[in-house]
Amino acid sequence: MWKKKEEKKEEKEESLLKELCPDDAKLYDFLSTSLYENPLAAISKEDLDILTEEAEKSGNFRPAVDKAIFEAAQNPRERERYIKVIQNLAAKTIHATEQEREKVEKEGLTDRAASLGRRIENQTFMSERAEDIINVASRFYNEKLLEVGENVRREARGTERTEAEWGERRTEKLEKAGREARKKERRGMGRKEKAEAEKQDKGEERAAEERKEARREERKGAEKEERRTEELEKAEREARKKERRGN
Repeated sequence: MWKKKEEKKEEKEESLLKELCPDDAKLYDFLSTSLYENPLAAISKEDLDILTEEAEKSGNFRPAVDKAIFEAAQNPRERERYIKVIQNLAAKTIHATEQEREKVEKEGLTDRAASLGRRIENQTFMSERAEDIINVASRFYNEKLLEVGENVRREARGTERTEAEWGERRTEKLEKAGREARKKERRGMGRKEKAEAEKQDKGEERAAEERKEARREERKGAEKEERRTEELEKAEREARKKERRGN
């Protein structure tokens, strides 16, 4: 079940990327391993400058590159600056990777050397196609952030619905306990008191039933509103999809 769910997510992401770069296989291949379904969860919250400093010490520039691409996607007016940042990170990554490749080649680790060679090729591609990468990443991440927002709201509605259901069950349980308590209390009453208590109890039962019906109607209204919200969100997704295909 989980595997099928993950496969559907991958298909959805792949479909979106193919829409954004339909005739550019190299760009698609690069971005398919560079962009994230949920960037808010996957990309570091640290400042880009801090990530770059850490990368220069560790030799791992991937977190800084991810951050730069994401920030560039969110700040279109600063695109030229981010192109230079990404190209600079690519150059640093290439330099660090070339040094590592020389070392493993001397040790005879050919597979590792080949892997590092592919990394250099990817970073060269990123430097040369930085503007195209940012353009596609911007549209990809804008869509993903909208989807993340939809998921958050959907989960919030689910939580609210569950809490309401639990509250309703607790209320019904308390009302039932009250009825049982009053029933026991009537057993020790005289005829006149008992008749009056039964009359009051029937009135309370009618009121409880009216409250239950009101809660049921309120729940139906909430479910209707939720369906309407989900239909609107679906319509907006389809509209964005048509717009992407038209561009």
